[in-house]
Amino acid sequence: MHITKQYIYLCIMIIENTQTQMRKGILEYCILSIISRGEIYASDIINELKEARLLVVEGTLYPLLTRLKNNGLLSYNWVESNSGPPRKYYQLSPEGLLVLQQLDKTWAELAFAVNTSLAERNIEANSPTESSKKSKK
Repeated sequence: MHITKQYIYLCIMIIENTQTQMRKGILEYCILSIISRGEIYASDIINELKEARLLVVEGTLYPLLTRLKNNGLLSYNWVESNSGPPRKYYQLSPEGLLVLQQLDKTWAELAFAVNTSLAERNIEANSPTESSKKSKK
């Protein structure tokens, strides 16, 4: 099989698109989880996500926080700041906690499914004897 630059480019595009969709899919869950620990300022949410290597910019976070608030999952308080304007601190609403608890269950199910589906491939990739057994069949 001859691999062209166009084919490589297509593969890179598919990988990047899939990675983006995977990150978008878990971003809301991660944000709710961070906020569940207590009142938090938006820039602190961004910092926690960066520490977890889930890079998010303000232009992504603020619309998401607004949507979560409008859906009744978050509330916020304005807190005076010593170094500038008041800050908006977010917290989960009781409804947000219920949604997070359901997402925790969903995450556990998804993690199990992914780990289970990857397990055999990982065994085959790490074990030359398994691969050679299958190729001899």
